[in-house]
Amino acid sequence: MGALYGRLTAARMARPGARGPCPVLCLGNFTLGGAGKTPAALALADILRDLGARPAFLSRGYGGRLPGPVAVDPARHGAADVGDEPLLLARCAPAVVARDRVAGAALCAAGGADVIVMDDGLQNPSLTKDLALAVVDAGAGIGNGLPFPAGPLRAPLADQWAHVAGLILVGDGPGEAVAEAALRHGLPVHRARLAAEPGALAGRRVLAFAGIGRPQKFFATVRESGADVAATRAFPDHHPYAAGDLAALAAEAARLGADLVTTEKDAVRLPAAFAARVLSVRLRFRDEAPLRAQLRALCRPA
Repeated sequence: MGALYGRLTAARMARPGARGPCPVLCLGNFTLGGAGKTPAALALADILRDLGARPAFLSRGYGGRLPGPVAVDPARHGAADVGDEPLLLARCAPAVVARDRVAGAALCAAGGADVIVMDDGLQNPSLTKDLALAVVDAGAGIGNGLPFPAGPLRAPLADQWAHVAGLILVGDGPGEAVAEAALRHGLPVHRARLAAEPGALAGRRVLAFAGIGRPQKFFATVRESGADVAATRAFPDHHPYAAGDLAALAAEAARLGADLVTTEKDAVRLPAAFAARVLSVRLRFRDEAPLRAQLRALCRPA
């Protein structure tokens, strides 16, 4: 089944797509599950603005009911409408949700964008990518290297290299093998790590909870921020928190004498009145210069 799934996805990736109205930057991943694409999208949008560009985000809006294309308005839309990631992205730059990527790109440009940042979509061929970067969580790597359902890959890795122009490696771990393979293919590897503001939770006793691709990665960041972690609770990615979940979290935190702390992505799925501290995490690059060079070339093609 994995071999069949991988072949079909690889064939789909090879199809030609429509040109966007402006340059398209795609941040995708080789595998299913979280790799850090949203923090990467936020970080690259900041760099693009620093280079003088006007970026807009384009997302499928996973978990949202609206097919789009629709411009995300955090004052009007909730996670049930557009998904949690687009709400987070819209705090940084204009964001559009669209299952039809070509129509979504048109709406981005109509809103004034001169570069489109796609959050995911590497395996979707409908819109041509002018620059595609694969985000790899070094702590997870590519698992057993097999396509779903035999493993985590969306297509055989050998078939995906031709569709990317570089790698963003987040953290340390088994993903180093993927970085070595990227270098053998002549692709740049941009090393980065997720970090909170130093001492953001220093001395605080907390119960950390998260419903993201790899909650353990967030829990490690909470510890690195100086917190005394009394307990952790992991939920599935994009988990829609029910009243029972929130009551149980609040009761356990009270029993432990701890503050609740969660991610920005989880926070947009929580009621405004729910007492949980949000730990902001940003992607920091070891050497930003090579990445800036790629983005500068994207914005000012020869």
